[in-house]
Amino acid sequence: MRITVGMHEAKTHFSRLVRQANDGDDVVVENNGAPVARIVPYVEAPRRRKGGLAKGKIWMSPDCWDPDPDLERLFYEGDL
Repeated sequence: MRITVGMHEAKTHFSRLVRQANDGDDVVVENNGAPVARIVPYVEAPRRRKGGLAKGKIWMSPDCWDPDPDLERLFYEGDL
């Protein structure tokens, strides 16, 4: 449900309007008939993942990025 209130009413009944916004209502605050603000529920931003959590736990051989002759032959010629 959309609720539109004036600036004075928003100041007077702010707690009630915040509860209504948390309950899913769309609360719009107007000043002289023009919308100026919206009261919305707080949503915590997702936490950013930290890089390097597996550092020292994974090992790759020094030749892991070297080309694989069988794979290249399959890719370019189609048969092994």
